[in-house]
Amino acid sequence: MDQDESEGGAERRTRYETFAEAKERLSWLERLNIAFIKHTFVSPWLDGLLLWFQRVPGVFWVHHCTKHIRHVYGLERLGPMDSGEAMILVSNHRSFFDMFVVNMVLYKHGFQQRLLFPVRSNFFYDHPLGFFVNGIMSWFSMYPPIFRDRKRVVLNHTAFSELSNALKTGRSCGIHPEGKRKTDDDPYTLLPAQPGVGRLIHLSRAKVIPIFINGLGNDLKRQIGGNFDGTGKKVILVFGPPIDFGELLDLPPKASTYRTLADKTVEAITALGQEERALRAQLEPKAEA
Repeated sequence: MDQDESEGGAERRTRYETFAEAKERLSWLERLNIAFIKHTFVSPWLDGLLLWFQRVPGVFWVHHCTKHIRHVYGLERLGPMDSGEAMILVSNHRSFFDMFVVNMVLYKHGFQQRLLFPVRSNFFYDHPLGFFVNGIMSWFSMYPPIFRDRKRVVLNHTAFSELSNALKTGRSCGIHPEGKRKTDDDPYTLLPAQPGVGRLIHLSRAKVIPIFINGLGNDLKRQIGGNFDGTGKKVILVFGPPIDFGELLDLPPKASTYRTLADKTVEAITALGQEERALRAQLEPKAEA
């Protein structure tokens, strides 16, 4: 084995142990779930298999369950999708299914990387059923776990470091800067940005793509039924050009820097929301009357 191979192996082992220093704060089930998903990153055949599941059956079911009500704008702003460049997709958060639809649209547009999506740790990582839901619904793309328990919130720094490592090794991710779903009746204002996304941007230096999505519900049966019987609300996605952070990325790594970067993502998403509002008025003139 030459020196490059040795160093590469050491690097993979280091990344595989990212959560090891925090293992005493994790339950045995959380450790097991994290270990399995991290193993898929260092196993070429598992990594490739899960990417195939995302790009083929994953795309198939989401496409067919939204194709009659889905409208997509702005994909030409993204540039080539086959460059292998890591991306952070940032979008508003109204439905449990926002990123499933974003994921599908990008794969149909030629995107070729495995996409990861941070998810709350409770249920998906601390309940036996969560493991199977993660596998069946997302092909284990819901990673890393994000902890809301105040006693373990420090683990989120580890989670975002882990996600940054993944971005540097041939993967991309989707994240909601708001940190949680906005559940009121106004889709065009967003919750305050959480600094974690700013830290991720600063750590990874990945391209950041803003997206606004509106029209999805949270009742899966009703959502799918509305697509096929014509009663579903139009689902509109608007993609923006990569965010230009300019000199912000050169600022020192501290809380105020992360907050500023995160705020800029929300500003970009909010601007796309106004585009979506105008497009919806054209598609649904009676709704705006």
